[in-house]
Amino acid sequence: MLTLLEAAEQIRTRKLSPLELTRECLTRIEQLNPTLNAFITVIADLALDQARQAEQEITKGNYRGPLHGIPFALKDNIDTAGVRTTAGSNQFRQRIPTRDAEIVRQLKLAGAVIVGKTNMHEFAYGGSGVISAFGPARNPCDLERITGGSSSGSAAAVAAGMCIAAIGTDTAGSVRCPAALCGIVGHRPSQGVLSNEGTIPLAESFDTPGPMTRTVADALLVLQALAPVGCPSLFSGGEDSTNLKTLRIGVARNFGCDLDSEVARIFEAAVEAIRPMVSSVRDVELKMDVPWQIRNFEILCYHQEMMRASPDLYQGGTLERLRGLAATTEADYVTQRENFKTKLQSPPLFADIDVILSPTAPVTAPLLADLEAMDSAGLREYELKYLLRNTVPFSFLWWPSVSVPCGLSSAALPVGLQISATSGKDMLALRLAQSYEQVGK
Repeated sequence: MLTLLEAAEQIRTRKLSPLELTRECLTRIEQLNPTLNAFITVIADLALDQARQAEQEITKGNYRGPLHGIPFALKDNIDTAGVRTTAGSNQFRQRIPTRDAEIVRQLKLAGAVIVGKTNMHEFAYGGSGVISAFGPARNPCDLERITGGSSSGSAAAVAAGMCIAAIGTDTAGSVRCPAALCGIVGHRPSQGVLSNEGTIPLAESFDTPGPMTRTVADALLVLQALAPVGCPSLFSGGEDSTNLKTLRIGVARNFGCDLDSEVARIFEAAVEAIRPMVSSVRDVELKMDVPWQIRNFEILCYHQEMMRASPDLYQGGTLERLRGLAATTEADYVTQRENFKTKLQSPPLFADIDVILSPTAPVTAPLLADLEAMDSAGLREYELKYLLRNTVPFSFLWWPSVSVPCGLSSAALPVGLQISATSGKDMLALRLAQSYEQVGK
């Protein structure tokens, strides 16, 4: 399957038809989705109409840019006008929005083709992807294993070539974790770079859409096409041309505790590959008090009415998690939010380093059957300890963070390298990730 960069160039030069590319993706969806369960809703007819329109526009010389005619998938918590958006839940099984989310509007303006809505952990409330009203998505690298979550179907769809790129959402690691476990690239942008408008929230203060692609160059293309509407300064000036040789790298060693031995080996090899590219590499310890009360209160507020009116429509594990938030109070929320804002004013760690390296996840993709056998409390404990542990801190600091594939285990399971920078420095993280990706090929 072509990368986005390759497909865009072939479409621009009319060597590839958007209609032909879309048909290829739809064929792969038809063939693979019964096994992978990556898509909840496929909109083949609408996708073909969009592809025909793109082809006609390009033929007439009206090329809109690198997303024009490119097949995208959308996580199913992102509203699409006239197309159901379920959030992976029976609560919204028949929900059909009347308006597109802002990011969908931007994709359409860029000429992208939407092929369908992808499976996800119910209401994005989980890092495994195991809990969904539509059943779990499966990892294309090994069908017996999980994809990670909550953007589970998006990762599977990109990894299996069912679309060229996808948009997921990330609250605590929901783009980066499945990207790592499925062997693709996932980027959590800085807060506000991509709009949340029209996206079903998990915890609104920390939610953000993020691109999921086959390469870092592809993620850059998506971000450059979508972010300038609300954040034009992101790509202007010095960051785009940053000399990597000046970068000071911190390796978050405390994030390396209790690593799977193969993950540890592959991560160390990635650090050594980056060392010659930069000015310095040193160990750092990143610690923070995770503001769970802020997140928990926002989750509870969104779900309270549905918990009262139709609790039976939740999956059992989700309902149990939600009920566990009942003790969260607004007073605690306000206090912790103000305290946390104060702590974020000047992150001292970035006084003498520019970028932090860590494993995206401490493990490779576990067996689906093992996680399905866990009770709700055991599954949540596993998600927080092994799937989201290394992604959560950057989410709650609103720092940009990208997961890039850095190797395969002896069982051919992907391992992800997480590259993170301070807020607003998306290009710094992405440029280093791109340079590492090129060296690793």
